[in-house]
Amino acid sequence: MRKFKLQVQMSVDGYMAGPDGEMDWLTFPWTDDVNAYVGALTRPVDTIVLGRRLAEGFIPTWEAGPEGEDQESIDWMNDTPKVVFSRSLAESPWKNAVVEGGDLAGAVHRLKSAPGGDLIAYGGGTLVRGLIAEGLLDELHLFVNPTALGAGMPVFPDTGAKRPLRLVTARQFDCGITALHLEPQRP
Repeated sequence: MRKFKLQVQMSVDGYMAGPDGEMDWLTFPWTDDVNAYVGALTRPVDTIVLGRRLAEGFIPTWEAGPEGEDQESIDWMNDTPKVVFSRSLAESPWKNAVVEGGDLAGAVHRLKSAPGGDLIAYGGGTLVRGLIAEGLLDELHLFVNPTALGAGMPVFPDTGAKRPLRLVTARQFDCGITALHLEPQRP
């Protein structure tokens, strides 16, 4: 079965965006050690999973070739098939992307049981919290930026339920980001 990974940037106080979706607090540029970590994380991945709102900015940004990114990363992002979870889209307006609606857990189980490499989710907030709440992720790679926001879009859902996680590794990078590789503890 394919592994389903989450890679998300977050503040030290648990937010993936500010109260109005601000991302100006992210640590950039990344250092070579972060890029090497991300390269190893994504090497076995052959499908990117996104929420619709994130896809609306993410896919066109990578198609245009974001400033500061190398051509290999741009090509990988554009060439890797994408699944966009949406309740409002019936079909994909983007090339190399399909839309998945309906039951999140059922769709993820179908994706994970299909042949292929690993899956990786980059967000957005609603999708990430849904994946965590449903226990659908095999690995969480939290890129903790050295900033506290005080409020914003939380990474973890407020379900009142405890979610035990096992720390696999923690790695601090030269730019100040710390990556936490966690796995859900399942009964």
